[in-house]
Amino acid sequence: MRVGIVCPYSFDVPGGVQFHIRDLAGYLDTHGHHVSVLAPADEGTVLPPFVQPAGRALPIRYNGSVARLMFGPVAATKVSRWLEQGDFDVVHIHEPLAPSLSLLALWAAETPVVATFHTSNLRSRVLQASYPLLRPSLEKIHGRIAVSEDARRTVTTHIGGDAVVIPNGVDTAAFAQAPVRPEWTGTPEAPTIAFLGRIDEPRKGLPVLLDALPAILERIPGLRVLVIGPGHGDAVRARLEPRVAEAITFLGALSDEDKAAVLASADLYLAPHTGGESFGIVLVEAMAAGAPVLASDLPAFVRVLDAGSAGSAGATFTAGDPGALAERAVELLTDPPRRQALSAVGRRRATDFDWSVVAKEIVAVYETVLDATTGQPGIARLRAAPEPPHRREGGAR
Repeated sequence: MRVGIVCPYSFDVPGGVQFHIRDLAGYLDTHGHHVSVLAPADEGTVLPPFVQPAGRALPIRYNGSVARLMFGPVAATKVSRWLEQGDFDVVHIHEPLAPSLSLLALWAAETPVVATFHTSNLRSRVLQASYPLLRPSLEKIHGRIAVSEDARRTVTTHIGGDAVVIPNGVDTAAFAQAPVRPEWTGTPEAPTIAFLGRIDEPRKGLPVLLDALPAILERIPGLRVLVIGPGHGDAVRARLEPRVAEAITFLGALSDEDKAAVLASADLYLAPHTGGESFGIVLVEAMAAGAPVLASDLPAFVRVLDAGSAGSAGATFTAGDPGALAERAVELLTDPPRRQALSAVGRRRATDFDWSVVAKEIVAVYETVLDATTGQPGIARLRAAPEPPHRREGGAR
């Protein structure tokens, strides 16, 4: 099958949607499909061979944060050329209403379209205002995917129709096999907490964690906090009281391998996000690495941690409440058997989100859409796609 995937956000700055697209494309590529990803990216950005850079994006406030998007006549020309040259069986557009390459691709596409909605925003005034203008384009979408129930409700509330829920995927083996590194491993007197998120994005919850730290350090004075993510750590440290500043190590943006090693080494993974999350892929990564999880009680997080009859795969606290965070963190850090139990359930729960499961569900949507639009079941699976050069040279991953 020839699959074109469109990413609205720049590959220059790491993010959940970009990682999802990268890993989906990599899985499809290694399983015999011809894949091309079109995404904004500055010249010189290191990209997987299947990613076609469309050019520089501009930072724009969108969906509660600052996103790097690409729009305009030059971008539209690049999208049209990519679609024409790709001769795709299906075009998979992520966040099709984002004012970037995604919306341009939706306008230009003449082949069957599958769309994935990542955003959870039931009160979106932008969607409410723009729907009448975008409705004709939305009718071109033949298959809709939402990464969570929250994202699905956003679709049904603002766009109409429905979407099949297929969660984000994770290469769980990469996290499960991550080494435990001594520099990030705690002791009973000096345990380690890991936090992952952009430092300058308040909804990721770092301010809540910082407000909770004095109370945690009162009970566990040797605590170390490992902060993973881009941002100006020195500027944050300068505003902290000395005891809190001394407890924090800002690691910056790490490679996938180092991120997995931190999660495998930490005594507790903390996700104090305050809102705007439709899934919770960071929780799945932490669970796959074996880290016990403590997360804010956002509905999306609660659903990810729900392991059914096995119980909860993580502990939760009231979102935005530093006192509740501190109380639960101290409880877990002083209770090794409880952390071990959460780790065991979490590892099992993470396998539900492995790419071996998720990608097959996405391919099933492709095939259903193609069977319905071509009237010839299986026609795309029978097309002979030329083997991409990067696969002949030994693979992308």
